[in-house]
Amino acid sequence: MSEPWVIIKELESDNSRLFKESIIEKNLNNISFQEGLSMCLDPLVTFGVKQVPDSTKDGKGLKWESFKNSVNLLIEREKTGHAARDLIIELVNASKQNEWNDWYRRILIKDLRCGVSEKTVNNVAKKMDLEFRVPVFSCMLAHDGAKHPKKIKGDCLVEYKYDGVRVIAIVKKGKATLYSRNGKIFNNFPKIENALSKQEFNNIVFDGEIMSDDFQALMKQVYRKSGAETDDAYLALFDMLPLKEFNIGKSIMNSIDRKKELAKLSKYFDNVIQLVDYEIINFDTDDGKDQFSLMNKEALEKGYEGLMIKPTNNFYECKRSHAWLKIKPFIEVTLKVKDIQEGTGKHAGKLGAFQVEGIDDDKFFSLSVGSGLTDDDREKFWASKDNLIGRMIEIRADAITQSIEGEHYSLRFPRFKNFRGFEEDEKI
Repeated sequence: MSEPWVIIKELESDNSRLFKESIIEKNLNNISFQEGLSMCLDPLVTFGVKQVPDSTKDGKGLKWESFKNSVNLLIEREKTGHAARDLIIELVNASKQNEWNDWYRRILIKDLRCGVSEKTVNNVAKKMDLEFRVPVFSCMLAHDGAKHPKKIKGDCLVEYKYDGVRVIAIVKKGKATLYSRNGKIFNNFPKIENALSKQEFNNIVFDGEIMSDDFQALMKQVYRKSGAETDDAYLALFDMLPLKEFNIGKSIMNSIDRKKELAKLSKYFDNVIQLVDYEIINFDTDDGKDQFSLMNKEALEKGYEGLMIKPTNNFYECKRSHAWLKIKPFIEVTLKVKDIQEGTGKHAGKLGAFQVEGIDDDKFFSLSVGSGLTDDDREKFWASKDNLIGRMIEIRADAITQSIEGEHYSLRFPRFKNFRGFEEDEKI
């Protein structure tokens, strides 16, 4: 059976997925290889060190059990700072050069550098019918609320959706580690990391978005190897749960209870940590629908990416869940029908589009609206087209645009919503 570092070099030699899977299959019964893969590829295993030197000379050799027992001191944070640095130097000096550079060091830097992921390893393990699996990092993801309107009902927690970098922050033994939604470790946000590295946050998982005044500039700094400029970044937190529940994959507390716990913890936050504002809205009432429309308008005006809708009694689940629904912000205007255009193709002899005009929010609009209509709508409205001139219709769109001449406004992706009255010029 090959030594693990020899296996790693063999995996490096060919980019073929099938080749890599064949090499892993041939060696996955090797327990030290299994444990090393898991230690490296499991995102929740961290060592608290950022600098791991290469080896330049051979030592006597370092057995796997000795390496494992030593690095467990790093994982459990029993060795930190200078003590951790000194321990790593001892391990380098004890190891053979290839043993260290091609195996032990790659575990500590969390990068095997051979094109193998936890998915690849787990696929092979499943094929071999092994119980062994590398833990897969997973956090909660939202569904598109526009595709699931029936889920939006009753009391819901509604937040502004920030346009930043999703971050899962996990605090163990007073040390915070920042992860991407896919489990990749972020090392370029020391202020945020330090702000969450407190004993009060032990065994807590925080979920939020790292924000900056310039999103594009922020994205360029996220994975920089050195010299990242992130001093203006801050963390907008919208959720939390105990680490034990995160590891299980589901919270015990519902959305409201988690918000209350987050509010209690906020007294320990530094100024680089902020809470995301939210409202409780009852979508079964007219007042609630009006409140949501107001938040939608504010989301557009303030440049948010949209709104998040979270039924209050639902739980955090480490998967894509209907407990979170994202809604893209939209414009709603009410304009007068000036003309009705016949459709073409399959819509010939039916309504094609409304030509509408009018003033809404002190802006004069003139545009054509042909989306949002069913085939029944097109037939029915065309049959009574003469009675629809002058009627007011409500239109939903993604954004307001201005004509090239600047003489009037239009809408991006306008959709017919409904009529707003029963008589000409009537708006109800």
